[in-house]
Amino acid sequence: MRLQSAIFDMDGTLLDSMSVWNTLCSDLLWEIGCEPEEGLDTKVKTMSPQQGAAYCRERYALTQSEGEIVDLIDQRVERFYREEVTAKPGVDKVLTLLKMQGVGMYVATATNRGPAEAALHRTGLDGYFRGLLTCADAGRGKDSPEIYEMAMRRLGSNKKDTVVFEDSLFAIHTAKAAGFRVAGVYDPSSESHQEEIRAVADYYIRSYEDWFEQEA
Repeated sequence: MRLQSAIFDMDGTLLDSMSVWNTLCSDLLWEIGCEPEEGLDTKVKTMSPQQGAAYCRERYALTQSEGEIVDLIDQRVERFYREEVTAKPGVDKVLTLLKMQGVGMYVATATNRGPAEAALHRTGLDGYFRGLLTCADAGRGKDSPEIYEMAMRRLGSNKKDTVVFEDSLFAIHTAKAAGFRVAGVYDPSSESHQEEIRAVADYYIRSYEDWFEQEA
C-alpha cells in the first residue's frame, strides 16, 4: 500500500465505538416517548447527525428543534467517548509507522466535532493527525465524497496518492466512486458486508495487528 496521504474514518475504523451507534436513535426516541420504526438505526447510519435529526423530527413530529435533537445525541455519545471508548487494537502502531514515513493523515467522521475530539483525546490518537473534518463541516453525509475531498485538499494531496480507510460499505462505495483508493477495515458491525467490502475495496485490513505481517 503506497500512499502519500491517508484519510481515516473514526467509528469502526480507528475506534471500537460502533456499539454506541447501533441503537442510539431508537433509544433516544423511546426516551422522548416515541416508538421507533423497525430498522430506524440502520436507516440513519448513512446520515450525518443533522440529517438524522431532521429525519426524526419530521417522521415523528417531534417538538424539539433539529439543534436540540443533535444536542441530545451529542450528550449521549460524548459520555461514551469521554469515559468508555477504546482504540482498535494495533491502530496506534500503524499510525506511528505512517507518521514516521511522512504520510499526512486526516480524520473524516460523521460524528460531531465535540464528541470526536473527546474520543481521539481519550484514546491518545489525536496527535497523529493534521486535522479533523466532520460531515457537519462538509455540509453533507458520507453519501457524498465532499468530506474526503475537503480532507485531501487540506493535506495538499491528490486522489492517486491518497487512501481512504473506512469500515462501512456505503462509505467505501462513495469514496471509490469519487476516484479514491480505499482500504476496507473490518468491524463486527459490518459483518454481513465483508464479502462485498473485500470485493470493492483496493485493500482489506482484517486487523491492524496483522499489518506488520502483511508488510513483511
